[in-house]
Amino acid sequence: MSLIENTQKKIFKRVIILALLVIGILFLTLPNPKKYVYGIIFGATINLLNFRLMSITLSKSVNMPQHKIMPYVMANYFSRYIIYGVVLAVAAMADYISLLTAILGIFMVKIIIISDTFYDTIFKRNKNKSIDPTSSNSKSK
Repeated sequence: MSLIENTQKKIFKRVIILALLVIGILFLTLPNPKKYVYGIIFGATINLLNFRLMSITLSKSVNMPQHKIMPYVMANYFSRYIIYGVVLAVAAMADYISLLTAILGIFMVKIIIISDTFYDTIFKRNKNKSIDPTSSNSKSK
């Protein structure tokens, strides 16, 4: 399994875990969470599918001739935004889907990637802060 596939699977798993966690919180806190849960599911699913579409686009563009890369990537970029626009329009018009939680679902991949980066930065920083016996932190008198 390549590093890209491994990273994708890790992000997919974490988004699903985060979505289930948010859905659980909605079930515990709201008396009628159905439309909010549908919003999370709808937004997160579309976000994961668009993330996969972006991965496929980038994988294919690497092997393309130089003059075909930009039109291909831009066309897929705009198609992903059209998909997001349709999803937001459906969520805004449908009374059985919450627009707010659909937007939250759309941002889940980004939330996972950013929080993962912060976690790695903090964890690596603490890991690299080992006590150096040659440094003189405490001065003897």
